[in-house]
Amino acid sequence: MQINPLATDITYLKGVGPRRAKVLGEELGIRTVGDLLHHFPYKYIDRSVIHRICDLEEGMPYVQLKGQIISKRVEGVGRRERLVATFSDGTGMIELVWFNGLKFYEKSVLPAHPYLLLGKPSGWNGRLNIAHPELEEPPAANAPQAMKPHYHTTEKMKRMGMSSIIIDELIGQAFKLLGTTTVDETLPPYLIARYNLMPLDRAIRTIHRPLAAKDLPEAERRLKFDELFYIQLDILRHAVRRKQLEAGYVFGSVGERFLTFYHNHLPFSLTDAQKRVIREIRDDVRSGHQMNRLLQGDVGSGKTIVALLCCLLALDNGFQACIMAPTEILAEQHYASISDYVKDMPVRVELLTGSVKGKRRKAILEGLADGSVDLLIGTHALIEPTVHFLNLGFVVIDEQHRFGVKQRASLWKKNVRPPHILVMTATPIPRTLAMTVYGDLDVSIIDQLPPGRKPIETIHYRQGDRGKLYQGMRYQLQLGRQAYVVFPLIKQSEKQDLKDLETGFAQLVDAFPDHRVGMVHGKMKPDVKDAAMQAFKRHETDILVSTTVIEVGVNVPNASVMVIENAERFGLAQLHQLRGRVGRGADQSYCILVTSDRLGDTTRRRMQVMCESTDGFYIAEEDMKLRGPGDMEGTAQSGLPFDLKIANITKDQELLTVAREAANDVLDNDPGENLPANALVWRHLSELRRSQTNFSSIS
Repeated sequence: MQINPLATDITYLKGVGPRRAKVLGEELGIRTVGDLLHHFPYKYIDRSVIHRICDLEEGMPYVQLKGQIISKRVEGVGRRERLVATFSDGTGMIELVWFNGLKFYEKSVLPAHPYLLLGKPSGWNGRLNIAHPELEEPPAANAPQAMKPHYHTTEKMKRMGMSSIIIDELIGQAFKLLGTTTVDETLPPYLIARYNLMPLDRAIRTIHRPLAAKDLPEAERRLKFDELFYIQLDILRHAVRRKQLEAGYVFGSVGERFLTFYHNHLPFSLTDAQKRVIREIRDDVRSGHQMNRLLQGDVGSGKTIVALLCCLLALDNGFQACIMAPTEILAEQHYASISDYVKDMPVRVELLTGSVKGKRRKAILEGLADGSVDLLIGTHALIEPTVHFLNLGFVVIDEQHRFGVKQRASLWKKNVRPPHILVMTATPIPRTLAMTVYGDLDVSIIDQLPPGRKPIETIHYRQGDRGKLYQGMRYQLQLGRQAYVVFPLIKQSEKQDLKDLETGFAQLVDAFPDHRVGMVHGKMKPDVKDAAMQAFKRHETDILVSTTVIEVGVNVPNASVMVIENAERFGLAQLHQLRGRVGRGADQSYCILVTSDRLGDTTRRRMQVMCESTDGFYIAEEDMKLRGPGDMEGTAQSGLPFDLKIANITKDQELLTVAREAANDVLDNDPGENLPANALVWRHLSELRRSQTNFSSIS
């Protein structure tokens, strides 16, 4: 039986050995030759361009030099110890410095030996130097390869002397081992032809060994298509299977509690968008299939009322319902507002959080088990093993991105058959991310605000405009309104940020001696934090100085001003979420973004986007364009069934749409997964899934 070279253990490549193999496996997930060939370059340097030392300037990007080392020496002691070498190309000299892996470089860097050097010139003590340059043998005069690939390595790898050059050498060995053997195709011929894709073998060889820059786009397109196609196929296949296999509880009738609330207790008329969403959910819950629906709507768009009406629908059909929120504050807010809405109706609503203990907890658990508790609102305490429902039929998960997948999966086990799931978020998710991360969920959008709400006016001030800021705040406070002042709190420097918050609090106390100032932050004990928030809600304080703990928090219709300090340190989606804390009453509300006086072009554009628009979806799309693969991608990629090696959800939106269309076509034409033309597709998907735990069927 012939052994596939791609399955060869990485240990058997020359220069790897057990120690390096262990690090490659732990750091990059490279365990076989196939894994190595799927570790793609992140950039290329045109090696046909050789710079001269006499032309170098500080701040130049990576440059290539050709010359030799004249001398080398070790300088400094202890943690400041470093290897310094003098490099010359005949036009001048430059110092090379290594701070890590000194023993390795002391042995391997040879004086009077010709080198091709790659590095970034930087200034130190008035002289140019290059830290941790890459050195290799100069290519032969007739060497055809002009594009030099560069590979990501980790600090641990660098300490072991495993640079991008070493990875490049190992790739070369992998291709030697492969010889004329072709890398097995992962797509059938009809898909390759339909989407005009390069064969996989050629794409992999080109991506690692391009002869020119013009060869790269088609190779990248093929490899990205592969990843995006199989992710979409896996997600869509699960959605189809779930609809076929997961029988759902049937809510056949619209009963007395739903109708009584709708006609007699609604606090305001529903918008057309809310009515449309309720119809979509109603169609799902009477279909006989288990519902998994994502409900997106800006802060204040009325998602809670929609959720309550759907819970009442479940109650009317003999089922219990629950609402799970990410924080005690939000759970308590839901409990207070919903209890008030249904106070004159035969509906028992209970709150279960970590703070509910003793007799009260026991009574709630007993009521759930015997069915006398109709609607349970709480935090992740809902999924604890001691919580047993008599007949749970409908689950609402609020701000779902704050829960782990396994936590959400626990709710499926609270009945003999999975309940219907409604996932709600006020964080607008760009369409391309929604179709990937939540691709197996049906999506509903509330894209209207309740009547009477005025759009929030957003203003950008610099630090130098603080006089104007305080003047505007004073005017609003004199009208009887309240204000939030939010400071960033970033984990890496919590102590410093907390100091900023406390300094800001002291400044506001000085600036507003006639007004009461409160403070809340994540380091406070929950009861102290809650007391500060409730005092603000009751208008016992006029200004609430806070960190982002209020991003998902209390509803204070009287608060009409949101000041966000150091706004440049927030993502647009988070700024939009914070802005949504005001504008909840009929009064005109304001959001003031305060930044430093000097801003880069991207930050200026981000502030401009916030001032131009209050449309969360537009802002989310702009955020994605401006930030690229930043925090948003982290959120997105953590929900994917397979790792992405080359594709990027935030950058490859167009190709993602094409890949989804292809995956849809395959599923539509081959629902039984038995067409010979697709045998390769189903086999490869099975191989991908075997190595990864898949939670894509869980909302």
